[in-house]
Amino acid sequence: MSDPAAVRFAAMFAALGHEARVRILRALLTSHPQGLVVGEIQARLEIPASTLSHHLDALRREGLIEQHREGRFLRYRAATEGLTELLGFLYAECCGRSSVVKVSALQGCC
Repeated sequence: MSDPAAVRFAAMFAALGHEARVRILRALLTSHPQGLVVGEIQARLEIPASTLSHHLDALRREGLIEQHREGRFLRYRAATEGLTELLGFLYAECCGRSSVVKVSALQGCC
C-alpha cells in the first residue's frame, strides 16, 4: 500500500537531488522575498538557459519554488509553503518521533 505523504516527500527530495537545483534554491532563498528573474539566476549561477529551464521546472513541479510572470520576464521565488512542509516532515520524523537528532544540535545550523 502506497503512502501518499511518503510519495510526496520522496518527490521533493528527488527534486533536490541535483547540485544545480540546490544552488538555484539557495540563490532564491538568499534573494527572498523578491526572488530573481531567470536572467539573474542564469548570470549568478552560470547555468545554460535550457538546462536552467529544466531544473526550474523540476523544482516548481514539486512546490519548492514559485514562478510569477512580470511582463516578458519570469520571476522565481522560494516557495515558503512547500519548504515549510518539507522541513516540518524532517523535524517531525527526526525530532518528534525519535531522538536520532537532538533539537539542540540543529541550533545554529542555518
